[in-house]
Amino acid sequence: MKKRQATIKDIAKALKISVSTVSRALRDTYDVSQQTRALVLQKAEELRYRPNLNATGLVKRSTRKLGVVIPVITNYYYATVITGMKDVARENGYSLLLYITDDHFQEEREILRSLPTHSLDGLLICLSSNTSDYGELFELQQEDMPMVFFDRVPTEFASSKVVQDDLNGAYEATRHLIKMGYRRIAHITGSANLQLTQKRLEGYRKALDEFGMEFNPDWVIHSGFSQDYGQDDTEKLLSLPYPPDALFAVNDRKAVGALLACKKRGIRIGPEFGVIGFTGDPVGELITPTLSTIVEPAYEIGRISCELLIKYLKKKPLHNEEVMLQGTLMARESTQR
Repeated sequence: MKKRQATIKDIAKALKISVSTVSRALRDTYDVSQQTRALVLQKAEELRYRPNLNATGLVKRSTRKLGVVIPVITNYYYATVITGMKDVARENGYSLLLYITDDHFQEEREILRSLPTHSLDGLLICLSSNTSDYGELFELQQEDMPMVFFDRVPTEFASSKVVQDDLNGAYEATRHLIKMGYRRIAHITGSANLQLTQKRLEGYRKALDEFGMEFNPDWVIHSGFSQDYGQDDTEKLLSLPYPPDALFAVNDRKAVGALLACKKRGIRIGPEFGVIGFTGDPVGELITPTLSTIVEPAYEIGRISCELLIKYLKKKPLHNEEVMLQGTLMARESTQR
């Protein structure tokens, strides 16, 4: 089993001083005595604290490298986000280092624990779907690592964040289904602990309430974000004694899975069962029937996230900023009755 790497919290605990004092000692700031600094450096060496501990390397210098922690790289949304980040980074003389969590919290935690923080100027982070605590993030924050979160962001963590308007997008998607004549609308979504999942569920319920439509808890399914989950979730819905006649999927991958489940049962998509997604993946234009969706501003999310991080690096300290971007309804065949 991999041994946990030491943090400044471990150094502080061993010396019975504050974490902030350890952090300032490692950076050789004016308000820490040389005696305290010597004790910190000695204890850091004993614990094998991860930054380079030679005297000339403790003061953080710009490396012109930004770390990007993302769940996956193999789908349209994240590839587009990365493109936006890359363009801004290149314009400002930075390069990106990608860290892929495979959408697993344990992998995410190991990555955050072992990051070469002395080789990175800052981090851009999208959480895994099952992130259960922010311990490693708090430690990085205490080590003065600049961070900007995007898409899947922590709810109880002070930082800059860039997201799409999940609530309004979900509201528009569900409202569209209602206006197209569907009356029993389900929602297949992601992990219940994610802010974006909570907001999209809230938007779905808001539209139902506004139009006096039935909310049935049996028609809401939390699971993963993949196409396979979308197909499985839809199979469960269609097998209910009182099944829905439409669904709003948390993303386009799950929506495609829903289409496959309907086709497997010989259900006519559109006339008999409506499906709308949330991403704007180009695959939605290529499949039959074409997929209605809420188009997310993925490139802009990547671009603005990277701009915020570089802005922080150039003019720190800055106040945390939260940016919310709007999506666009794209109505296609999958919701045409």
